[in-house]
Amino acid sequence: MAAEQKVEARPRKWLIPLILLWLQEESSSYGYEIMERLEEEFGFEQINPGTVYRTLRQMEKEGLCESEWETFEHTGKANRVYTTTIAGEAFLETWVEACEQYRRVMDTLSRVYKGRPPRYEPDETSR
Repeated sequence: MAAEQKVEARPRKWLIPLILLWLQEESSSYGYEIMERLEEEFGFEQINPGTVYRTLRQMEKEGLCESEWETFEHTGKANRVYTTTIAGEAFLETWVEACEQYRRVMDTLSRVYKGRPPRYEPDETSR
């Protein structure tokens, strides 16, 4: 019997393109709005705020987004507002194209796999 292997068959680092998509749709947003959208729209359950803010800082460092402080006149409270950059929009476009290519490969793999007869029939003695 072959040893069981852990197989990860999904793209990683979804957070960056999802944040870029949200920023592109809204033109700008606050960190808490991004977290709400990730939970409501994309199904992330109880996303860690630290993860979102670290990702935003990394994205800003890489030139994918920009931020500035916005102060509310009535409260004096300041929040950082994020916007996408041209580099961020190009990254998102490239990432989506790569996902479409990945999807085509996965669809073909699934279709071919399901269309072939099994190579052997496991029996009780081989267990």
